[in-house]
Amino acid sequence: MLWFIFLRKVTMKPHNPASNSEFNDLLAELRALRAQVEERSALRLGEFTHHFGEEGITPSACNMAHYLALRQFDLRRLQERLARSGLSSLGRIEANVLPNLDAVIGLLACALGEPDSALSPYADVGKRLLEKHTDEIFGPMDGEREVRIMVTMPTSAAEDYKLIKNLLRAGTNCIRINCAHDDATAWAAMIHNVRRASKETRRHCRVLMDLGGHKLRTGPLAEAPKILACKPKRDDFGQVVEPVEIMLYNAQAKKPPDLDNKTISVSGEVFKLFKAGDLLNFIDTRGKPRSLQLIRHPSRNIWLAHCEKLAYLGDAVMATLVRGEGEILGETTLSILNESKVDIRVKVGEPLLLSFNDEPGQPALRNANGKLVMPARIGCGEEEVKHCLQLGDPVWFDDGKIGSVVEKIRKDGVLLRVTQAKNNGSRLVSDKGINFPKTKLQLPALSSKDLHDLDFVCQHADMVGFSFVESLEDLDYMLQQLDQRGGANLSVIAKIESDRAVRNLPDLILGGMGRHKLGVMIARGDLAVELGSVRLAEIQEEILWVCESAHVPVIWATQVLETMTKKGEPSRPEFTDAAMSVRAECVMLNKGNYIVRTVEVLADVLSRMQAHQRKKFSRLRALHW
Repeated sequence: MLWFIFLRKVTMKPHNPASNSEFNDLLAELRALRAQVEERSALRLGEFTHHFGEEGITPSACNMAHYLALRQFDLRRLQERLARSGLSSLGRIEANVLPNLDAVIGLLACALGEPDSALSPYADVGKRLLEKHTDEIFGPMDGEREVRIMVTMPTSAAEDYKLIKNLLRAGTNCIRINCAHDDATAWAAMIHNVRRASKETRRHCRVLMDLGGHKLRTGPLAEAPKILACKPKRDDFGQVVEPVEIMLYNAQAKKPPDLDNKTISVSGEVFKLFKAGDLLNFIDTRGKPRSLQLIRHPSRNIWLAHCEKLAYLGDAVMATLVRGEGEILGETTLSILNESKVDIRVKVGEPLLLSFNDEPGQPALRNANGKLVMPARIGCGEEEVKHCLQLGDPVWFDDGKIGSVVEKIRKDGVLLRVTQAKNNGSRLVSDKGINFPKTKLQLPALSSKDLHDLDFVCQHADMVGFSFVESLEDLDYMLQQLDQRGGANLSVIAKIESDRAVRNLPDLILGGMGRHKLGVMIARGDLAVELGSVRLAEIQEEILWVCESAHVPVIWATQVLETMTKKGEPSRPEFTDAAMSVRAECVMLNKGNYIVRTVEVLADVLSRMQAHQRKKFSRLRALHW
């Protein structure tokens, strides 16, 4: 901009006639484009006038309408010509559409010496509005990092205050409670711990309660005999390099732990006698004598033990506690706490019955020759889905790991034909998402459970996550329910999880932003299934652009640093994904055993990246090579 002002002062006429002609053409094209943007945006805004209050249509809504109108044109050729002329290519116009256009028009007019042309100072109003809306929803930041970090709470957060306190110290700004899990008692305990930790650490932390939505998930599986298979890892010479770790739990404790490991309960009387190095001797299901060696005592009601030989431990097996050279201290029953369910595996080309009753899932039944007699069966909790499905509709399970199509509608369910699975078959388990990307599901915006949970949410949370919102009508219904419960001040996070939600996103934002504090979550897991991974890479960018034009904060969600969270082992591709998430206003992490360390790492990544990147704008910080 300064270059053109200098040019205007030192030369009365452009010295290059060819440039003069190009500048004239560009100026005329930009002015025509601006007029069309205003005309088309006015028509779109006219459809949403009744959704705004007495103050009228907001500046953010106007800017979004301008952006949507601008993006109806293919501007690639114009961008190339602007860049060749040393002008802004309009590539970062999202937050301030008309001011950016006016700045370039003003520069061209000054360069051409138009009378009465003046350069108005550029004000980055969009950036300030986005920051304001982000603070309103997620709360103010305590440090220099701009992007917030949200963490999904495990069940243990209801009792483990230290976990939440450590999360806040590590850099967590928001916590997410998934209403599909636990209950109101546990939720209240989690929130109490968050409020207490926030006060003690003097760090702001908002609470998002995510409504579970309709049960488009696989149903429970049939029970299987409880057998705990302990298989140590061995090297090429048969030597044990990694024993199996077993969690021994005090049976007298009030509540069992999160069952992330192989877990066995023992009697409280024997548990009190445990010391490191002691052995629990037992006979496994094959009649083999085996031992569990006590290793360490990480918490009051838990001991960790190692099993260094192959063992198949049955439920309710008697074990003898032995110390030193053979001193017997007592006997106890070893009870397996981990759920034992049947193993359902499906292969490409095989049938799979999707049922809508209470019958548990069962594996396929085969005769002695291996011929299929009865297909595998898995349940779905929403019976209405059955009446919406049509022949040929695709059905996906477990974030797209298993694909199928509808082959037949039967009285006992819908017969599917598996189209995608691993070569040796894919395992189908309970409580995994089911996606119907081409089926128009006739389901209400909120389930009966959602409405019940909303009573609690309106009293205790700062934000409500709206699962499977797909239309402005859905959002209208949610806002009505919030008003009825005194939740008008609650921020609504619209979770974009389906193709229909993506297509209706502009209407969702324009129809909701004038009435309520609104944020958007890019639920990349479900979107990848609905749209395909290739299309997702494109759509997540478009959602970021549209939301920035509306000054609506975005949550970047699903599998961020997932490997590190679950296993403590960072993955290089995941670091790249985490670095790209700096363009959102908040990044969500899932629960895991290494979540505190993952928050620390993500906070470091985001802090470093914000020196290089803000939205689509690359910051040219000095490089020290």
